[in-house]
Amino acid sequence: MNTQSLDTPNNFFESKVMGHPSGLFVLFFTEMWERFSFYGMRVLLINFLTTAVISGSPFSGWGWGAENAGALYGTYAMLLYITPIFGGILADKFLGYRWAVVIGAAIMTVGHAFMAIESSLFLYLGLACLVIGTGFFKPNMTSILSQMYKDFPEKKDGAYTIFYMGVNAGAFFGMMLCGYLAEKVGWHWGFGLAGVFMLLGTLQFWLAKPIFGTIGDKPTKASRLAADNANNASTNAEDKLNPFTLVDKILIATTTIIGLLYAFGDPLAKIAKINLFPFEVAGLQGQSVVVIVGLILFFILIIWRLIRYTPIIRDRMIAVIVFAFFTIFFWMSFEQGASSLVIFARDSVDRTLAGNSLIMFNIVNTLLTVVPLILITYVVIKLSQQTFKKAPGSNIAQFVCFTFVWGIVIWMLYREFTATSSEITVSWFSILNSFFIIACASMVSKVWDSKFNPPAAIKYGMGLIIMAIGFGLLAFGSHGVAAGVKVSMVWLVLAYLFHTLGELCLSPVGLSYVSKLVPARMIAFMFGMWYLAIAIGNKLAAIIGGQIENITKEYSLSTFFLIFTVVPIVAGTLVILLHPVLKKLMGGVR
Repeated sequence: MNTQSLDTPNNFFESKVMGHPSGLFVLFFTEMWERFSFYGMRVLLINFLTTAVISGSPFSGWGWGAENAGALYGTYAMLLYITPIFGGILADKFLGYRWAVVIGAAIMTVGHAFMAIESSLFLYLGLACLVIGTGFFKPNMTSILSQMYKDFPEKKDGAYTIFYMGVNAGAFFGMMLCGYLAEKVGWHWGFGLAGVFMLLGTLQFWLAKPIFGTIGDKPTKASRLAADNANNASTNAEDKLNPFTLVDKILIATTTIIGLLYAFGDPLAKIAKINLFPFEVAGLQGQSVVVIVGLILFFILIIWRLIRYTPIIRDRMIAVIVFAFFTIFFWMSFEQGASSLVIFARDSVDRTLAGNSLIMFNIVNTLLTVVPLILITYVVIKLSQQTFKKAPGSNIAQFVCFTFVWGIVIWMLYREFTATSSEITVSWFSILNSFFIIACASMVSKVWDSKFNPPAAIKYGMGLIIMAIGFGLLAFGSHGVAAGVKVSMVWLVLAYLFHTLGELCLSPVGLSYVSKLVPARMIAFMFGMWYLAIAIGNKLAAIIGGQIENITKEYSLSTFFLIFTVVPIVAGTLVILLHPVLKKLMGGVR
């Protein structure tokens, strides 16, 4: 066997596609099929849970209210941002990145298979497997990529751009095809398709081991010792003066336990009527009391650590915390795409087309689907030309994937072109975010690279306000609409456009500034806190989104969307006004 690997400079570009090593594109397709499965399932979950029960029909849902569905989905989404912290630690210390990815992918494959069975027990087991599997998979894909490019930092930005195109391509096709099968043939077909591609994606990654050589292998004692020495060497005097004390560790453990108890307690109370906190304090329900206590302890933890740093480090970390705080408001609104906007698209948007409007839609939908699929298939062919002899099994698994995708796409388009009338699937609208990212990312990137590149606080504010405009359009489009009357789909398409532009302004900024502003010893902790902020935003999104039926009934649908218009605009305006303060806190870091 060829023992050469891509981790040595001499042969790094020995086998390349589009100027990058073949291994990058193996990662691209592994991430693509994982995102295909993840988003393919996600776009179905709320729709399935809240669709009316139809006895004996493959389109029968569970008939849950939006509030209960939101509680379950919110906890699932929240945990997806917490488990990767532990998965990354296990991979660093014991498993190695490649084994962690394979273990995570295998667990997620089992989870998708469980969800295709469509019973209460298997749905919960499936979601649990997806949360655990994501914890192993998600952090270690990027770790492998980072290790591949450790000696070629000038190539890393381009590599990450290509990698994240795989993320969006997978999300695009997963939501389109899983959603179409689920809504046109039956729910279990959609859930099952997600599992099939997760399995095939796992196989193509595992069988590609000869391409990676030793990259991502299980750490040895020598490599762990070298990593520890490197970490110790990079730990400056500032870090040594502020180690994690016993009090720090107790507070971290306590707040983590409280957070997990709340995450599980919310759906248990709403769905199963099991109250983990059956008490009251001063008129407040036990769950509210626990959340307040957890927040107080968390703030004590942050303050307790901050006051032990020198003023420069302390100020920079305060800036990160401010950005993390406003991140919550962004994801609280943006993630309505997984909950309330699914219900809105299903129940309140006119999705029926016939005649010329159907022909136009089918032409647009064909271009949206076929053009990117041709481009990605071209990349598969180029990759195969470089790697088939070294990893034939991986290439065969990839060919099976794309043959399967092309078959479903052709069947779907033929079915739609031969129909005299058709109803656009609810899931189709969800693909717009991925499409607009692919279409607009380059344009936004060029603006940031020009002389018009604004500072971080302005980008944050722009992201929040631009996203809010999307919800403002939905509020305007649904204003005065009587119950049972449906609005034009144009409003939802425009909303997704503005949501995506807002995401492109804000999302890339956060993690970049964590790495720039935080001292080496605190990076892992602050990244964890950053993902905690996103997790809280996702949970809040599901909780508030679950109130769409109640708020619409009590007030109006327009009022519901105004919540996500006003709150982000206020938050965006505040963070822009804080720019002078944040600039000072950042101490010259740009």
